[in-house]
Amino acid sequence: MAKPKSFTLALVQLLVTANKDANLKNARAKVLEASKKGAKVVVLPECFNSPYGTQHFPEYAEPLEGPSARALSDMARDAGVYLVGGSFPEKGSDGSKFYNTCTVWDPKGTRVGVHRKIHLFDIDVPNKIRFQESETLSPGSSLTHVQTEHGKIGVGICYDIRFPELAMIAARKGCVAMLYPGAFNMTTGPLHWELLQRARAVDNQIYVAACSPARDAGAGYVAWGHSTVVDPMGSVIATTDEKEDIVYADVDIGKIEEARMSIPVSTQRRFDVYRNVADGIEE
Repeated sequence: MAKPKSFTLALVQLLVTANKDANLKNARAKVLEASKKGAKVVVLPECFNSPYGTQHFPEYAEPLEGPSARALSDMARDAGVYLVGGSFPEKGSDGSKFYNTCTVWDPKGTRVGVHRKIHLFDIDVPNKIRFQESETLSPGSSLTHVQTEHGKIGVGICYDIRFPELAMIAARKGCVAMLYPGAFNMTTGPLHWELLQRARAVDNQIYVAACSPARDAGAGYVAWGHSTVVDPMGSVIATTDEKEDIVYADVDIGKIEEARMSIPVSTQRRFDVYRNVADGIEE
């Protein structure tokens, strides 16, 4: 396996509308723009092709091999990048289940990963927000680590970031980064969006990034925005506000090694006292 090498990461904070075709065209333009500016790995936001909401998932759902997947394949190939394709509502093969699904593509346009959101967003914050993805969606049941020429990359979707086990396992399996397409809202965003990214990064001494849709104040679900990249020491190295934007950051593999040499928690863990959550996990 080749040694990981540094690369430029781009997060496309896309302004998503109710028009799927327009969303796909806008995503393509932004991915090509990011490539021209040197990005080698590009991330789109959660539900990049459709409004986010339980009422929208069945309406916009597609098969895994549908038009959005074909568009993502073309984007990756034409831009020559690894593309973490945000997510889209997927209609299961039997037509009875729906998933929140991220597809990952290599620079040739070949699909190299599929992540179905494992932890469904079911919350009820009194007097602020109630949202129940499980009213419509089914959860995924596997972890996603993708081998690239830049190193192995882990993928989660939005609410997955609240469960530290995904990033812990990814780091222990050799991932250099965890990438989370996500869409936190105006309640959870200010509270936890940056905090969770920094926590996952500093705990595991890897890069962590989360890519949000841009904020549409008139939407039924209003996204926080603020797409962000955090380094292995927990420092925010790139971010933006709520508007449509592309966030760029250099993922320096040397920073991972430096963090782990300076604060060597990876060699100091006491698996004689507690269990290694990565044991027995197959990739």
